[in-house]
Amino acid sequence: MSGDRARIRALLDTYGRTYADEAGIRLKDTPQPLYQLLVLSCLLSARIQAGIAVAASRALSKAGLRDARRMKDATWQQRVDALGEGGYRRYDERTATQLGEGADLLLDKYGGDLRRMRDAADGDTDRLRKLLREVPGLGPAGTDIFLREAQAVWPELAPHLDAKALQGAERAGLPTSPDALLKAAGVAEPAVLAAALVRAALDKKGAEEIRDTK
Repeated sequence: MSGDRARIRALLDTYGRTYADEAGIRLKDTPQPLYQLLVLSCLLSARIQAGIAVAASRALSKAGLRDARRMKDATWQQRVDALGEGGYRRYDERTATQLGEGADLLLDKYGGDLRRMRDAADGDTDRLRKLLREVPGLGPAGTDIFLREAQAVWPELAPHLDAKALQGAERAGLPTSPDALLKAAGVAEPAVLAAALVRAALDKKGAEEIRDTK
């Protein structure tokens, strides 16, 4: 176990930052940051570098598109331009359409407030996952991203360590049992641990260095 704790420390020292934090989202249980997290999750879903998705999230925020109403009211071209500014060019047109459609759905069903989606799920993570999947552009990977990050403010989701996170654990020489990982992580926030494990899954060389930690 001491070796696992040392590797967890190395993991968190290297990768211990959520994607929301990297995107400048001050995550709270309020409509705007939750919506920004949803958009970031959609952007990260595409086959594109995470850094580009994060930059696109920042660009959308800079353009003022921080909530569902503003996203809906923006023109398609304004959304395309903001995504392009963030370097999100390969998928910009399709994603601009999906962001508009997603904003429409959230406004119609939940008044633009994801906390109402949470209420509709009534503590059932599988139900919440199903509701999230209704958002255009948010596939299985994006849904897991949202759940991993949202557990920081929606404690009923914790611990959410999905297949990608557990892949990172395996690469870093850590246990692949969520219980064992949480025990080794001690007081580390589950959202931070999950993000660190995913980053390790995406960085084979870095994960191997953590594996060698004594």
